[in-house]
Amino acid sequence: MNDSGTLFLGSDRQTARTLGPRHFRSAAKAVRFAMEHAAPVSLRGALLTIGSRQFGPHQIRRLHAALVANERPSQPTRN
Repeated sequence: MNDSGTLFLGSDRQTARTLGPRHFRSAAKAVRFAMEHAAPVSLRGALLTIGSRQFGPHQIRRLHAALVANERPSQPTRN
């Protein structure tokens, strides 16, 4: 998720478009901002654009979960 991302946030899709986009140098930063800093109500109308692909609120949540999972240090196995 190193490509740049454009994030729209709002209580619904129309409000998000009206408020305008936030541009991020990486889509990962956009996802983190949406999930960790934005008001939860603003995720209802969230739209993340990465190139020609668009992701809605549920997809943004899944992307965030994947980011968090990839950052966890792997646990050493016990033998």
